[in-house]
Amino acid sequence: MLENVRFIFIIDDDPVQTEMIKDYLGEKYIFELKTFENGEDAMPAIETLKPEIIILDYHLSAHNPAAKNGVELLKDIKLKSPASKVVMFSGQDNINIALDSMRNGAHDYIIKGETAFNKMENTINRLGEMHKLEAITISQKRTIVMLTIVISISLALGILYFFFGAPAFFHS
Repeated sequence: MLENVRFIFIIDDDPVQTEMIKDYLGEKYIFELKTFENGEDAMPAIETLKPEIIILDYHLSAHNPAAKNGVELLKDIKLKSPASKVVMFSGQDNINIALDSMRNGAHDYIIKGETAFNKMENTINRLGEMHKLEAITISQKRTIVMLTIVISISLALGILYFFFGAPAFFHS
């Protein structure tokens, strides 16, 4: 049953921000939403549930000063769940952090502000389209493999018939 569930994880140490994101996404999408205040709490669930999308804050140390920052966590996520699409969602208007995030596999870097939720919605829509295209590609590859097998078997049977004639059980 869980293989049909699509997850978005929200990892942010600000409970008000987390609830706002959860409410906004909950109204717009049918994903199962899970929230975490730091990466250490999120990683076991990331490893088992393999969320499709992860909204990740950069600073996650409000409640745990030793917590990893978003880029460190992004590196861990890409090792444990490489197919998960990570969207950095941060108050850090710092080009170096944004570039570091993108170099380490983030699909977008959104700075918290008045247009951030619209940008997040656009990014999630784009990622959803990518997900559909990936699913279509997988389906097409399976179809090609099946057709190749059927054609190969038909060709082999045709060659056998050509060289050896019809099997005895076809003769009456």
